[in-house]
Amino acid sequence: MSNPRNPDQPTPESNESFEDILKQFEQTHSRKAADGNKQLEGTVVAVSAESVFLDIGYKTEGILPFAPFRDAGEVVNVGDKFPVSVKGRNPEGYYELSRLKVELPKDWSALEQAFADKTTILGTVTAVIKGGLSVDVGVRAFMPSSRSGERDAAAMEKLVGEQIRCRIIKLDVTDEDVVVDRRVVTEEDERAGKERRYAEIEEGATLSGTVRSLADYGAFIDLGGVDALLHVSDMAWGRVNKPADVLTVGQQVEVKVLKVDPEKRRISVGLKQLQKHPWDVVAEKYKVGERVQGTVSRVVEFGAFVELEPGIEGLIHLSEMSWGKRIKKAEEVIKPGETVEAVILGVSLGERRISLGLKQALGDPWAQAAQKFPPGTVIEGPVTSIMKFGAFVQLTEGVEGMVHVSEISAEKRIEHPQAVLKVGQVVRAQVLELDIEKRQLRLSMKQLVPTGLDEYIVEHKVGDIVTGRLIEESGERARVELGEGIQATCRVKETATAPDEQKRETEKLDMSSLGAMLNARWKGGPVNSAAKPEAPRAGQIRSFRIVKLDAAAKKIELELA
Repeated sequence: MSNPRNPDQPTPESNESFEDILKQFEQTHSRKAADGNKQLEGTVVAVSAESVFLDIGYKTEGILPFAPFRDAGEVVNVGDKFPVSVKGRNPEGYYELSRLKVELPKDWSALEQAFADKTTILGTVTAVIKGGLSVDVGVRAFMPSSRSGERDAAAMEKLVGEQIRCRIIKLDVTDEDVVVDRRVVTEEDERAGKERRYAEIEEGATLSGTVRSLADYGAFIDLGGVDALLHVSDMAWGRVNKPADVLTVGQQVEVKVLKVDPEKRRISVGLKQLQKHPWDVVAEKYKVGERVQGTVSRVVEFGAFVELEPGIEGLIHLSEMSWGKRIKKAEEVIKPGETVEAVILGVSLGERRISLGLKQALGDPWAQAAQKFPPGTVIEGPVTSIMKFGAFVQLTEGVEGMVHVSEISAEKRIEHPQAVLKVGQVVRAQVLELDIEKRQLRLSMKQLVPTGLDEYIVEHKVGDIVTGRLIEESGERARVELGEGIQATCRVKETATAPDEQKRETEKLDMSSLGAMLNARWKGGPVNSAAKPEAPRAGQIRSFRIVKLDAAAKKIELELA
């Protein structure tokens, strides 16, 4: 790159004569005048932060501003070639270049030709006047404010003294009236720049951009002359309520191009796609059976989603919210925004699903049921549901017992539980049986209602001699009726004796009885009243001795007196 200097001034190091320098000056200026309207090919020889220097075949390089390249996202390297036109020379002596062919009209005929061909020409803004700008295009021309391409007066003031590209939109030679338009040229440049930019952007590329504006559904990112939409769902792996929570206008961001639609001129980009996906480490972080904590992100018809971390959600199904209570809506148990603790029930990496249990975090109430509700325990709880065969009563959260219809009342026959019970009614009952494996618990209400048997047990004690009727005899035990509705069991036969011994005993008793009878008859004495009593049989009324009274089990055990 040449040193910034005026190439038309001789230097002490130059061996050229003043005559040679003058000749060169005339040649370059005459060539500039001749070449100002034609395209030249420039080769990039250097790039600075503000300018691009090109070799255009002249002794001094040409210069282009770097800003348009940067704004368009265009990469410039040494050796690149561009078609350019010479606009003039700057104070440092470099030739000012334009990448578009422009013309500087020389007379009215040239203006008429430019007007007819709608050619872009060069002009110099000389002043701000009422309603617009005064522009020198070889003659004085007027440019309305609306066609300046600037939005306010301050920006228009900055154009004074600047060389601009414009197009003649009105020409009246007779009145020497010329009106020019700069806005149409800048808009065409913008469209051309966008066309180039759309052609350069490829799906999958990572680009730098600037947040231009925010909307409810996302943000618009300036990718160097073209806008791309960053949808709110592509901002982060976690849930984003609004774009303003993540981005600010003017922020510089790195985004990944997700889709390019050349026909509709639409570009979709993503921010989260440049970040590691949270599910990549789920298998390491979340194990079945572990307790986790999260925030309820949303409630749906079949359950609730819990955010365990940004991008990772688990589902608590309705069936996993309570051990005993039937949940119809998740809102009955949890609300959005609430922090909950749950147990991981399952992890499916393929479907990216985590199943959670809320009730499991509370502990299984049946685990302690055997210790808390052994048979004989009296409980009190509400009726949760009624069926034809009985009613279910809640003992504690998650534990219910069933009162069969036959165990509701001891005084009368109940055809249907609804005749005496209703849902929500608090009742007292006694535990009859407990099956932990089947999670079944049998209850009885009638066991707690005082009966004649209860009164009988209270009024008697072990050892009392009572009278009763044998109503059924089976083997060694028989049932004895002590009163209306009062029954007991009685041992009626001792342990069995050997057959030979039993025969000898029988013969001995028979001989003894026969001797007693004969003796009584011969001597006229009374019959021996101590003879062996008659064997027990159903229907007999006999005396019994109480050997056991069990008020809790409502049982009485007897023996023959």
